[in-house]
Amino acid sequence: MNLIIPHIEFLKTLRELCTKHGAVLIFDEVMTGFRVHLGGAQALYGITPDLTTLGKVIGGGLPVGAFGGRRDIMQCLAPIGAVYQAGTLSGNPVAVAAGLATLKLVQAPNFYEELTKKTKSLVDGLTKAAHDLDVKFSAQSVGGMFGMYFSEKAPTSFDEIMKSNKEQFNQFFHHMLSSGFYFGPSAFEAGFVSISHTDQDIHHTIEAAKKAFQALK
Repeated sequence: MNLIIPHIEFLKTLRELCTKHGAVLIFDEVMTGFRVHLGGAQALYGITPDLTTLGKVIGGGLPVGAFGGRRDIMQCLAPIGAVYQAGTLSGNPVAVAAGLATLKLVQAPNFYEELTKKTKSLVDGLTKAAHDLDVKFSAQSVGGMFGMYFSEKAPTSFDEIMKSNKEQFNQFFHHMLSSGFYFGPSAFEAGFVSISHTDQDIHHTIEAAKKAFQALK
């Protein structure tokens, strides 16, 4: 549902209720893992889940995933426990090697500060370009993730995203694509900035967006 920045009190309440009632709190960090913080969204917001899922980011983009969490839960899995778990690509050496290389890169000094700066530069540039042309547009970012919406303010719920102008998003997407810039093709997808994106890349993206916004008028 694109990027919705959670209220910290909501996350705290989830943790408290799960602890109180013996429920397992699972954080799906397939999107946020290593994109918003070295320790994921849970480290960024200071909430410890019982289980965490991670996607191909841990393999440098190669096909691999992982989950982990509380010792007592993980010990339910074979070979220690009775729950069998396996997969064709489990522990694939190529993906694991790429993952180890990725982990070295993201642990570099100031990595996340630089990534956050790049993403904010893109978001701020897109927002200014839209507002200069009186296009109803809002955007927000966390680490290397960003969300953009054709609405006056950034949404805080799925219902608010549903009210955004999806037709304008579609027009913007296709205009940018024809100019050589590929955003997620749905108004319900978050976007990502890579540490490899240069300031020039971001500048060119914003300049192309100005023309796309102009075409909406």
